[in-house]
Amino acid sequence: MLQYFEIGKVVNTHGVKGEIKVVPLTDDPNRFNKLKSAFIASEISENMQKYNFEGIKFHKNFVLLKLKGIDDPNEAEKLKDKFIIIDREDAVKLPEGSFFVCDLINCEVYDEKENKLGVLIDILQTGSNDVYVVRDENKKEILVPALKSVVKEVSIEDKKIIVELPQGLIDDEV
Repeated sequence: MLQYFEIGKVVNTHGVKGEIKVVPLTDDPNRFNKLKSAFIASEISENMQKYNFEGIKFHKNFVLLKLKGIDDPNEAEKLKDKFIIIDREDAVKLPEGSFFVCDLINCEVYDEKENKLGVLIDILQTGSNDVYVVRDENKKEILVPALKSVVKEVSIEDKKIIVELPQGLIDDEV
């Protein structure tokens, strides 16, 4: 399980007071309002630098952050192309039966008879429900609707998902 999450990417500076323009990498950009600080780094590592937030604004599809100690555009420019990273403890609390995408990716997927279908490699977010993209050992992909009637069990600790596939979802080759 990942200890840290990337929730935004710095794409530019904003204004003359050292604000940074961030593209949110989260379903809910308003989650930035609940944060007091975050790490900003090129990648998740042990030597990430933590910054305290002085101000948060929203402009179009961007989050504008004012960081303590960053007071001019030249300092802010040094953060461009880096990620806003938070500790799992600061992540949004999910409702029962919901999971972070990064925790589901690479889980092994089995049918109700314990036959391995493949590994979950991606999650497509559609309007009504998510769809799990499961790839088998032959590189063939199965699209599994992420519905309670289909996904019977998820064990993040074991990296295992049990599904009951609707009839006709997989072509049975003769």
